Amino acid sequence: MGAWKKDYLDLVLVPCGLLLMFGYHLFLLYRYLKCPQTTVVGYENHNKRAWVERMFQVEVKDRGPAISVISSNITAATALSSISLVLSSIIGAWIGSSTVNIFSSSYIYGSRTPSMVYIKYIALLSCFLVAFACFVQTARHFIHANFLISMPNNDIPVSSVETEVIKGSNFWLIGLRSLCFAICLLLWIFGPIPMFVCSVIMVAMLLNLDRNTTPLHRYEPVRRQELQTKIDQKKEAVNRGS
Repeated sequence: MGAWKKDYLDLVLVPCGLLLMFGYHLFLLYRYLKCPQTTVVGYENHNKRAWVERMFQVEVKDRGPAISVISSNITAATALSSISLVLSSIIGAWIGSSTVNIFSSSYIYGSRTPSMVYIKYIALLSCFLVAFACFVQTARHFIHANFLISMPNNDIPVSSVETEVIKGSNFWLIGLRSLCFAICLLLWIFGPIPMFVCSVIMVAMLLNLDRNTTPLHRYEPVRRQELQTKIDQKKEAVNRGS
């Protein structure tokens, strides 16, 4: 009877924790689509669109800071994709190895059946693979945006570059949230209770971190000539200071 209770605990708490995480992110998606100003994602995307628009109002030779910003994002996405791939490889090696099984410890209060052990492996592996794919897509979109921004004498609409930057940012967010799911599933190693507690704490933290209370700034349109004049003045001030 005791073994049945432990298995039952896995079948109840783990789905509840996953439903809590999925439910919160569906709620976040609804808020982003209906009231983007109330979410940090909507606030950041609003500023990124304005940033791309301002960068296209200057000459190509003055877009070095924009290229540097995108390059740093590409580097971060590449690093996280490599980490996700390494962790996926480690989990794959664990699946293929039957010598040591850390999931079958007697200290774990929950199901220790072989089928449940493989479910834990596959769940963790899926999260890291999703994170890897999302970070690769992030780098892909940012690289494309880098090409478009640095292209001389182009007639590409600003909306095309905005779309690439926003898509890259969205894939970055999905990759990070996949790692959040992986953290919760990683605690499943120690039983369903730590996993459920981690899910509750994670949702409480994300609920606070994803909420935006800063009003969206209304960027006034700036003429290209005025913006170029400001850039030239700043360059002259820097040259005088040096």
